Amino acid sequence: MATSTLELEKKEIIRRYRGLLRDCNRRKLTQTQKKLIRKAFDIALEAHKDMRRKSGEPYIYHPIAVARIASGEIGLGTTSVVCALLHDVVEDTEITLEEIESMFGKKVATIIDGLTKISGVFDQTSSIQAENFRKMLLTLSDDVRVILIKLADRLHNMRTMDVMVREKQLKISSETLYLYAPLAHRLGLYAIKSELEDLGLKYTEKAAYKTIRKKLVDTKPERAKFISRFTVPIRSALAEQKLKFKVKGRSKSVYSIWTKMKDKEVDFEEVYDLFAIRIIIDSDSEQEKADCWRAYSIVTDFYRPNPDRLRDWISTPKANGYESLHTTVMGPKGKWVEVQIRTRRMDEIAEKGYAAHWKYKESSSESALDGWIKKIREMLENPEPDALDFMDDFRLNLFADEIFVFTPKGELKTLPVGATALDFAYEIHSEVGNKCIGTKVNRKLVPLSHVLKSGDQVEIITSNKQTPKEDRLKFVITGRAKSKIKAALKAVERIAAKEGKEILERKMKRVKIHFNTENINELLAFYNLKDSQELFYRVAQGNLDLKKLKTFTLEKGKIKKIPHRRAKKNALEELVLKTRGKSDTLVIGEELQKIDYKLSPCCNPIPGDDVFGFITIGEGIKIHRINCPNAISLMSNYAYRIVKARWTSQEMLAFLAGIKLTGIDEVGVVNNITKTISKDLNVNMRSIGFSSDDGVFEGTIMVYVQDTKHLTTLTKNLKKVKGVQTVERIH
Repeated sequence: MATSTLELEKKEIIRRYRGLLRDCNRRKLTQTQKKLIRKAFDIALEAHKDMRRKSGEPYIYHPIAVARIASGEIGLGTTSVVCALLHDVVEDTEITLEEIESMFGKKVATIIDGLTKISGVFDQTSSIQAENFRKMLLTLSDDVRVILIKLADRLHNMRTMDVMVREKQLKISSETLYLYAPLAHRLGLYAIKSELEDLGLKYTEKAAYKTIRKKLVDTKPERAKFISRFTVPIRSALAEQKLKFKVKGRSKSVYSIWTKMKDKEVDFEEVYDLFAIRIIIDSDSEQEKADCWRAYSIVTDFYRPNPDRLRDWISTPKANGYESLHTTVMGPKGKWVEVQIRTRRMDEIAEKGYAAHWKYKESSSESALDGWIKKIREMLENPEPDALDFMDDFRLNLFADEIFVFTPKGELKTLPVGATALDFAYEIHSEVGNKCIGTKVNRKLVPLSHVLKSGDQVEIITSNKQTPKEDRLKFVITGRAKSKIKAALKAVERIAAKEGKEILERKMKRVKIHFNTENINELLAFYNLKDSQELFYRVAQGNLDLKKLKTFTLEKGKIKKIPHRRAKKNALEELVLKTRGKSDTLVIGEELQKIDYKLSPCCNPIPGDDVFGFITIGEGIKIHRINCPNAISLMSNYAYRIVKARWTSQEMLAFLAGIKLTGIDEVGVVNNITKTISKDLNVNMRSIGFSSDDGVFEGTIMVYVQDTKHLTTLTKNLKKVKGVQTVERIH
């Protein structure tokens, strides 16, 4: 590489490092802290000196960027900046964790250990990504900064992902939308959560992202004009009330607009609250609540509020510590506008989440966010051995929608939407949940599976004779309840296994088989069981035929030969390698005899759709659309079982696709629709169904098409039929 290029890169590295120091200096660093950051920077620079990113840039750009996000955007301190600079050195260079500990201390080493990916072999039916994520979460018991730095790392990777190949982009984006964005939300990092979602959408739904982004840019001048007009009377009235304030206008994120369009089945223009006005008041802590309600009163003096859209998160903050007053009002030109009212403290916590929350912690009691961290720590005490089950349980704690319910004494408890009476019992205490035999909601006896609503008052009836049963897992949705039930069931299993161990030892002694590790491993292979505890438990339950022990060939108490030994199943890893073959792309429509694949019924892909193959254990390869409802979960958890796929030309083949239509129920409208499909476009229909209600019809038609182009032509023509309002493909 030319000397001039290297010199330019050195200058750029120094420029970026100085930018990091400027971000850190907002906290007025001491000389000791500056030296510590410099030491970490020098070590990272030397360790990564020969490494480059996919873009060709020096690798050191990445740790500097992660440290800047941690400091400038999340608001973390010196220890976190040091860890961010060093977060890849243990994994990617010769430097060991022990060396890090000797140079920077145990705390830094613990955080970096949590940030270092697991290496080694795992059960191939589990996801390596899930194992990595689980290890990182386990360090939450020690230090939440591990998660915050990991989010900074993920954000920078997402920002610089244009150089990656499409498959890598899809895998990383799916993982981001599946886990990292909900985690950022739960930790109160609103700005980071929104950017992660937008970047995730940019790579998973490229066309939708570009369209919405362009429309937001095109409508920006119009929005700015509208916001200015909307806020003029509010600003004037707030000033009259002698309130110190700022008013900001912001549009919804691309991802939230796309989600709304998808959920409500509307176009961009029909998303009614495209932007929000935020009023931030500079208020003393004892006056915060009163000042926010004064501002609310002023807003509703000028604009009529929607009574169903008032959200008071000041009286009852969200579980991630978020506090704000939200209302949606009817603005000029008949447009709905969301108005958010909060204080400067609340705004900082909303933007910087957990890190900002610590800044204000001394002046407040334990927050809801502390409570959530405490719950997660409890859940991590009994981590699910299967990584994917663990991830499912953990994700249950990330959902944003919450309900507020009360104990018989009036104490408020926060639970996710969909939580049951049994979830509430475990929210009180694990022993209350384990011994629960019945529940009363609003003084009426209800089943344990009863779904709670906000405002319910719940009473738990317990009995010391009650113990958890496996079927109770069906009655709960919270990660806390699931992990406590599983832990209790395992405790019962351990007691039974102890008894089973004694039974097996006696049986083996009778047939002169030594009770040792070697022979136990032979039995595990014979009975196809995963570990000795399961073996002993099955023996205690009487689920194993121990008479077969007599048929084994022995030599001095050692098992030498087992008759008709079961062949071990092929490891999934072997199956994946075998199915993938030498080609890394599956061409759909070719080699029909060679490869067993099916079009997945969950998304009904057709030629022209952007697709991928997923290797299943018993059903060959299943073809899914990239925007299939299950795609994000599959790519996030089973990336190693994903196969690239493309269509071959198949003019002679027909694929089933669904179309949904709505419109005004005029005479002859159904006849005109079917005529357009079958006569004008020569498309075959498999089924057709229409329903009418008060002059509006809804129809579903299943048709055979050749590809997406064919389907697009059909939907365009159907939109031209008189009376038809909307036509869309059924996903």
